[in-house]
Amino acid sequence: MAEDTPNPILEEEEDWYRDHLATVDEHGKRVWIYPKKPKGKFTNYRTIVALFLLVVLFGMPWVKVHGNPLFMFNILERKFILFGSYFPPQDFHLFVLAMIIMVIFIALFTVIYGRLFCGWVCPQTIFMESVYRKIEYWIEGDANAQRRLNNAPWNGEKLLKKVSKQIIFFAIAVLVANTFLSYIIGVDQVINIIKDPISEHFQGFIAMIAFSFAFYGVFSFLREQVCTTICPYGRLQGVLLDKNSVVITYDYLRGEPRGKIHKAVKGKEEEAAKMNALLGDCIDCKLCVQVCPTGIDIRNGTQLECVNCTACIDACDEVMTKVNRPTGLIRYDSEEGVRTGVKKIMNPRSIAYTSVLGVLVLLEIILFATRTQVEGLLLRTPGMLYQKTDDGYISNLYNYQFVNKTSDTLALDMELIDLEGRIKWVGQSPIAIPNDVTNGAVFIELPKSELVAGKNRIKLRIRSGDHVVDQVKTSFMAP
Repeated sequence: MAEDTPNPILEEEEDWYRDHLATVDEHGKRVWIYPKKPKGKFTNYRTIVALFLLVVLFGMPWVKVHGNPLFMFNILERKFILFGSYFPPQDFHLFVLAMIIMVIFIALFTVIYGRLFCGWVCPQTIFMESVYRKIEYWIEGDANAQRRLNNAPWNGEKLLKKVSKQIIFFAIAVLVANTFLSYIIGVDQVINIIKDPISEHFQGFIAMIAFSFAFYGVFSFLREQVCTTICPYGRLQGVLLDKNSVVITYDYLRGEPRGKIHKAVKGKEEEAAKMNALLGDCIDCKLCVQVCPTGIDIRNGTQLECVNCTACIDACDEVMTKVNRPTGLIRYDSEEGVRTGVKKIMNPRSIAYTSVLGVLVLLEIILFATRTQVEGLLLRTPGMLYQKTDDGYISNLYNYQFVNKTSDTLALDMELIDLEGRIKWVGQSPIAIPNDVTNGAVFIELPKSELVAGKNRIKLRIRSGDHVVDQVKTSFMAP
C-alpha cells in the first residue's frame, strides 16, 4: 500500500520551490536569513565534532615531525609535506591519485549519505554555525532579537553590539587566515611575518591581509550564499543523489496532511478528536523553517540549498515530544526508505564506487610504500660528446639531481651495476640537503671493450653509507 503512495507535497505545484532561492526575493535582492538558534541532540553532536575539528585545524601547524611541519602545502615553492615527510614535484603523481580518490570518495559519500560532509565536516559550515553564528547569538540574541536590533534606529546599544561583533568577526578571520597561511608557508614563517617589520615580509603581509578580508567577507556577509550559489557541490548532488541516498528528509506519509492541533472545547471533544484524526503528525509550526540557516522548507523535499545541518531534525523532534507524538518526522532517511519503510543503503552504483575506490586506495598505499627516500636523476650534459682517455676508457659528462626527501643530511655516492668503470665527481661528492634538491656534475668512465658503438644503457645505484637509496638509468655514448 505504501509503495503506491505518492508524495502529496510534490503533487500540489510540481517543484515550484525549485524555481527560486529562499535568500533572494522576486526582484533579485538579498533576503537576509535570521535562523532561530537550534538546540537538541544533533546540535550537541555537531558541536562536539566541530570543536574537535577546530582543535585539529588550529593545532596541526604547531606539530612537527623531525623538524618538519606535520602538513605543509607550499604551492609557490612546490614544497609539500605530509605527516612530516617531504614530497617534491617528482611525487606529483601521488597527489593526482590522492585527488582522484578524494573526488570518488566524495561522490561515494554523496551517493550513499547525501551531503553528510557539508553538515558535519565542511569548514564553511563549521566556522559559520559553530563559531560566527554562536558569537552572533551571544552578542545580538536569537533570531527575533537580531531582527529588532537591525530595524531599530542607531543608538549607543546598537552601535556597541554591531561594532563589537564586527571587530570579533575580523579578529577571528585574521586568526583563521594566519592558520591557513601556516599550512602554506609554515608556522615559523608566519611568526616571522608577525614579529618582523612589514618591509621585510611585505608579500607575506599582503597575503595575510587578503586572506583575512576574504574570510571576513565570507562569514560576515556572504554566509549561506557560499553554499547556495558559489560552492559547486550543492549542484553536484543533483547528479549524484538517487532515491536510495540517505539525506535529511521529511516523512510526508506520516506528516500529511499537516495542520494545527484542534483543541478540545467543552462539549465538542468528539468533534476535535475527529478533526485531529484526519491530520498527519506535522502541526505546521514552521520551526523547521525558522531554524534553517539557508531558509528552506525541508517539507518540500530535498533541495540543493540543504546542507544537512540537522537543525530541522532537532526542532521537529522537540515539537513532537511536546505534543506526545513519535520523533523522527524529519530524520536521516532516503526517499525510498520513506516511501516503503525499508532502509537500503547499498545499491549497484554505490557498490561500483566502493570497488573503484578500494582499488585506487590500494594503489596509493603501494606507491607510498615503494616511494624512495632519495630520488636521483642523471642526464648526459647537453652538447657534450664522449671523450677517450689514454688508458682505453670512454668518458661521458653528466648532470645529476638528487632529491632528498628525508630530514637528514645525506652523503651520497654512486656505483655502476653489472659494469666495471670509474665515477669521478666534479668537485666534492654530493651532500644532499634535507628536504631539498642537490645539483652537480659527474664523469662516468667505462672500458671501451665493454661498450657497443652508439648508445649504451647503463644502471647505477645511489648509496648513502651502506644503504641503497635509489637506482637510476641513463644512456652512455661510445664511438
